[in-house]
Amino acid sequence: MFEGLVMENTRCCVVGGGPAGVMLGLLLARAGIDVVVLEKHATFLRDFRGDTVHPSTLRLLDELGLGQAFAALPHSALGRMTMRIAGTDVVAADFTRLPGTHKHLAMVPQADLLGLLAEAGRAEPAFSLRMGCQVMELLRDGSRVTGVRYRDEDGEVRELSAALTVACDGRWSTVRRELGLRLREFTVPMDVWSVRVPKTHPGDDDGGVFARFEAGQAAVTMDRGDYHQTSYLIPKGQDSLLRKESITSFRSRLGALSGWGEQRLAAVRSWDDVKLLEVTMGRLARWHADGALCIGDAAHPMSPVGGVGVNLAVQDAVAAATLLAGPLRRGRVAPRRLAAVRRRRWLPMAAVQRSQLGEHAMLLRPALDGTLDRLPSPLKLVRRFPALAVVTAYLGGIGLRPEHAPAFARRSTSDSPAKGPARGSHQV
Repeated sequence: MFEGLVMENTRCCVVGGGPAGVMLGLLLARAGIDVVVLEKHATFLRDFRGDTVHPSTLRLLDELGLGQAFAALPHSALGRMTMRIAGTDVVAADFTRLPGTHKHLAMVPQADLLGLLAEAGRAEPAFSLRMGCQVMELLRDGSRVTGVRYRDEDGEVRELSAALTVACDGRWSTVRRELGLRLREFTVPMDVWSVRVPKTHPGDDDGGVFARFEAGQAAVTMDRGDYHQTSYLIPKGQDSLLRKESITSFRSRLGALSGWGEQRLAAVRSWDDVKLLEVTMGRLARWHADGALCIGDAAHPMSPVGGVGVNLAVQDAVAAATLLAGPLRRGRVAPRRLAAVRRRRWLPMAAVQRSQLGEHAMLLRPALDGTLDRLPSPLKLVRRFPALAVVTAYLGGIGLRPEHAPAFARRSTSDSPAKGPARGSHQV
């Protein structure tokens, strides 16, 4: 069918070079398992990469001996997540009182985090990361998945046979579609526009307000040092209609919501500067087939609420490596062993999705339909009893079942994070 087809083999083929894929590849390689990670893009740079790294992931990087290298990346820290809702400020999550070393969210461009993990992977003889490689279809022996057919960066078609194929290729997963696994999808009220807004003065954090919700509008901002990465929420499916308005009208609305002046927003010159993320959210009832497994957004695409997608994907990867390294060393991984990954990760994933759906109903939908006129009752309680903000920080930043690096992947604690504040540190 394909003339001159190149055929290769590995023990594990990971499809997708996002946080789950590169982390899984690194962990399995440290277990001495040959692993090939296939990433369809030529670089890690992308619009709409989740950039928040939670305390559970920061601790994991320490365990892997990567904490010091991560701390050296340009990043900012958010100690308290402050929301302004219908004109009232509330600290919705207080990370500064969490147990452990890391008492903040780290905000770092995901491309930098992936570059760090990839560099650590390349130090392992068993690790291979191939960029610009697009998976076309799965290889099968009867009902069993035996690898993938893909097109490499030079356009050459190759076949890679593998004892296990892991889908880490995101919310629009090719592998999931090839497996015939269907998502149970949840209705979401929003899509997201992403824009870069320069700071008036370097180091200015605008009082540390992370999110703003008013009747008719909502936005979330993340500190990027000399600019804010700003996610402006729009009603689901309304992108084409709203873009018929002038860019000046959008800048006026965003400025009124965020308190930003015309000069600052002049950097948003046209609709080309406003990128669309179509939000989808759902979960698979079954994450595996014989010879294949889905994790991260391939198994459970998350809402962007809380920025937890990266961290759940990483936790899935750690669980998969912990449970599957032994069977992979011995050869074939039985379907019951693949099913164990879902059982281990189901509760943490489902709890976060339930929380996200609650925030959609409590804040996002009322903001977008114009009915949000006061602080919702649950957040009134958080404002009245600040200790509750520590609970929300724990559930979001650490979670119900935080994963630890398996023993075979750990490296010296001498590589623990350097002390000192990160760039643009928010301690509100």
